[in-house]
Amino acid sequence: MSPKHISDKVAQYETFLNETLRTDLNSTLVLRDKIYQEQAEFLALRNSINAIKLAELVPGEPLKTKVDLGCNFYCQARVPDPTMICVSVGLGFFVQLTLDEALEFLNKKDTELGKEADKLTADCAKLKANIKLVIGGLQELQHIRGEGPRKPQRDICS
Repeated sequence: MSPKHISDKVAQYETFLNETLRTDLNSTLVLRDKIYQEQAEFLALRNSINAIKLAELVPGEPLKTKVDLGCNFYCQARVPDPTMICVSVGLGFFVQLTLDEALEFLNKKDTELGKEADKLTADCAKLKANIKLVIGGLQELQHIRGEGPRKPQRDICS
């Protein structure tokens, strides 16, 4: 192969690596982080529901609580009927559910989100493998000797 042909191939591979694989990896990681954030919000809701159930309120008794308005700024709130809550089910829709129905919904939603997060994690692993493969191809084209497997190192502090 001529040096000009090799440099063209290297440029193509580098473009593919930087513009396609790495951007796909970043977008997949962002999507997975959004799912993890949503799971954290559902966990906080589940904990709140369990706290309401453990409070053993007298039926008809309102619930006094503090609500986070954002940036850890709280205000007092009074819930007239704590046996029903509104849960976001997606696409901007909210459904009024009993506490037990809400817990059941949260369990199902958490399971589905977990499956989606696992799929995105597998996609990330495939993209990382493809990135390593392209880097290996670039090293071979440019006759760069890659780092071999590292020798195990001893921890001198222990």
